[in-house]
Amino acid sequence: MRAFFNFNVRGMSIVWLLFSFAYLSYLHGACVIFVLSIATINFLLVKMFARKKYFPVIIWSYNVFFLLCNRIYEGYSFSVFGQQWRFLDNYRGSFRWHICFNFVILRMISFGLDYHWTNQDSHFDQEKHCQRCHICKSGNTCYQSLQDRSLHVNKFGYVVYLCYLVYAPLYIAGPIVSFNAFASQLDVPQNSNSVRNVILYGFRWVLCFILVELMTHLFYYNAFANSGLWEHLSPMDVFIIGYGVLNFMWLKFLLIWRFFRFWSLVNGIEVPENMPKCINNCHNLEGFWKNWHASFNKWLVRYVYIPLGGSRKKLLNVWVIFTFVAIWHDLEWKLLSWAWLTCLFFIPELVLKSATKAFKAESSFGEFLFRELSAVAGAVTITCLVVANLVGFVIGPSGINWLLSSFLHKEGLPVLGGLLMTFYVGTKLTFHIDEAKQRSP
Repeated sequence: MRAFFNFNVRGMSIVWLLFSFAYLSYLHGACVIFVLSIATINFLLVKMFARKKYFPVIIWSYNVFFLLCNRIYEGYSFSVFGQQWRFLDNYRGSFRWHICFNFVILRMISFGLDYHWTNQDSHFDQEKHCQRCHICKSGNTCYQSLQDRSLHVNKFGYVVYLCYLVYAPLYIAGPIVSFNAFASQLDVPQNSNSVRNVILYGFRWVLCFILVELMTHLFYYNAFANSGLWEHLSPMDVFIIGYGVLNFMWLKFLLIWRFFRFWSLVNGIEVPENMPKCINNCHNLEGFWKNWHASFNKWLVRYVYIPLGGSRKKLLNVWVIFTFVAIWHDLEWKLLSWAWLTCLFFIPELVLKSATKAFKAESSFGEFLFRELSAVAGAVTITCLVVANLVGFVIGPSGINWLLSSFLHKEGLPVLGGLLMTFYVGTKLTFHIDEAKQRSP
């Protein structure tokens, strides 16, 4: 259709808007009214206040307010607006709108801040970027370039905005794409992935689907976690369940995100890959989060981390970011506990990384010692990561004391030592894998 009718940004946005509204009508029924109302007010706020210095406070306050209200009131009821509207509560669709709206919130903030930054000096140097980026060197355009290049204000229209918010392939679960990158590709479809690569990507997704089916039939990590049977098992068993749940969650989300990314790629819109690296090939917290919900990580870096001061205030920023991530997921104490535990585990890693940057090994023994200490730090980090996710998704905050007392007991210490040794060996293997990748052309 793009080629035949010679559609530009506005033309393609109208096509996708019509398709997406049909999709939303099935998903949410009459609740589409709530989605459009909140989105329209956000658009008006952007157009009215985007040129003001205090605009980021307005856009964040508005969106966090509805993020909380949507959860507290469970998507609202039409009867609140009058008994004459009560009949619409019978047509709420097949999927709760306020669950999907968490992703719409991220897009509304992205639209507002990208528009706010259009008149500001861009720090993005296209020439320097092209020298470093192998995709841009080859004549194609990478996602980073699409995101950081400012668009003309004409691209920030209401139709394109709505198309971006409810774009069907990415609406339910993402991956998350910035407004700049999305609107750029409506005009010129992505060219960094060939038709052959997209087909292979879809075939790999089928293999992942088969793998997750095998896991759900043969391994019972989630059944133990959800049923509460873990309370009757040994600490070693609970730790294995936590590690299994972590791996299953990785594969489950990989399946969801790659399906929607594949659908988007077929339509010419490239978005970041959410799971670019296997979970068992991550030996530090920073690397883990960059390779888990990678598109969300890029969003957080662009719209939260850098505006808050970036690396200059890193130790403070992680608390703000992970608290927002926990609230964005759901209003639960165990998620906040997971977020704050992760921040606590992050602090030693950040301090060690700062120290290692200043350290330079001047002998082979120094290099050996540095490598061994890095492997030990990796083993401790993986253990902390499993503990944080055990608290967040299996045992809850009330189970922390039970877990610690079990492992710091006379019988539990050898088990803890064995776990740390296993993760130490695994970390050394990841070092070799990373080095092999660097050597390969």
